[in-house]
Amino acid sequence: MNSKYLVSIALTLAALGFSGCAEEVFDRKPKVVITQENFFQTEEHAVLATNAVYNMLRSWEVHVFSYIGLTDIASDDADKGSFPADAFFLQELDDFTHTPSNLAPQTVWGGYYTGIYRANLALDNIPDIEMDANLKTRLMGECKFLRAYFYFNLVRWFGDIPLITRTLGADEFLQERRPVAEVYAQIEQDLLDAIAGLPAKYASADLGRATKGAAQALLAKVYLTEKDYANAEKYALDVINSGLYALYPDYGKLFQPIGENSSESIFEVQAAAFDAGGGGSQYNEVQGVRGMPNLGWGFNRPSDNLVAAYEPGDPRRDATILYVGEILPDGSDVVHDNPDIIGERYNQKAWVPQHPGGNGNGNGNIRLIRYADVLLMAAEALNENDKPAQALVYLNMVRARARKNNPNILPDVTVTNKDQLRTRIWNERRVELALEQQRWFDLCRQGRVAQVMQAVGKNFVTNKNELWPIPQKDIDLSQGTLTQNPGY
Repeated sequence: MNSKYLVSIALTLAALGFSGCAEEVFDRKPKVVITQENFFQTEEHAVLATNAVYNMLRSWEVHVFSYIGLTDIASDDADKGSFPADAFFLQELDDFTHTPSNLAPQTVWGGYYTGIYRANLALDNIPDIEMDANLKTRLMGECKFLRAYFYFNLVRWFGDIPLITRTLGADEFLQERRPVAEVYAQIEQDLLDAIAGLPAKYASADLGRATKGAAQALLAKVYLTEKDYANAEKYALDVINSGLYALYPDYGKLFQPIGENSSESIFEVQAAAFDAGGGGSQYNEVQGVRGMPNLGWGFNRPSDNLVAAYEPGDPRRDATILYVGEILPDGSDVVHDNPDIIGERYNQKAWVPQHPGGNGNGNGNIRLIRYADVLLMAAEALNENDKPAQALVYLNMVRARARKNNPNILPDVTVTNKDQLRTRIWNERRVELALEQQRWFDLCRQGRVAQVMQAVGKNFVTNKNELWPIPQKDIDLSQGTLTQNPGY
């Protein structure tokens, strides 16, 4: 089954408590009752359990409103958007006036730990199922990749966090925070296991599942974040040298439906908008053009600072930012002026032509890891490892794709001074990956988030706002087992 439709069967495991029709309605007992105790019996169950982990990637709690708030909106790439009074908790993130009761940290905390729970449930039970050994190894690798991804975002957002690698008993729910280094060690091990167990590619029926290259790329980013530049170089080059990926020729079309699962795709969340709903995501909806037929809410407004970051003539600016009066990417209309929105503009990368089935059913895939990202990770690591000539090769590949056949823009970078080249690579990451939820994490790992936030006038407090607060609700529920981050 194509991974666009993973959700269709993943819902079977959403709560592991689905039963047949209610007795009081039909006056009979259900023929089948699916429980955690009787579910993990067959190969099909193992696939369904893995699909249930993927299903979390399209959920509101993982990759929609709060996720965008804690990445793009908090950064210098975007402002909250919409109209001033709408979703004020996101404005608090934008202004750094949030408290531990803010909805965004609470939302992602619950969503990502639900994903981890589903991964742990599958990893605990799949080994005991009698099934094809190769498929079992692959599914275990997929679950470990996904668990690593969930933990990677959590540790970058919150620092020390509970580290849970198995399903917990009823008396084990009060979990203390574990040191960042311990969390990273688990992420690394999960990804190494995934690399060993995942295939390089899939048949079309399984398009979108995690591959060996996806695990290598994510591990390269983990090592880059930890400033382990030798390993970051190694795993980024493993992806590049595999020969399985290439830059998509047209940056402007990369984020349209035609660009989904392209040669540049290393890992992207699959979405399919069925007429009846159930297969899409609200990722597109919350960022779409407000007041027009595609059901947009108008959040994640590209900032003035981002607009000014592009070099003259860089086509990526127009491919990233959708302005009032501009023709929509599918040519169906122009962006109408909405008088309720100040400085109206939109994230064109998140635009999709329609939401069949109603709100929350956007059909745009969410690009999590692109080949251009890997090329720039390789360039950064190589520069830090005193290999500027090799770094320039990969940096200039990204620039060449952006300028296409126009020799008058985006000339090759030739500087080899380590500090100057680092700055050029960081700048390239910003404009290449703008509004793809990378900027906040990049600024944090680069150690300059306070400097950049304060320079654009944000109320950023050093040694506090580098991390988000542990949700107060969860601290209360933990009976004091969870502690708060400094400054909150």
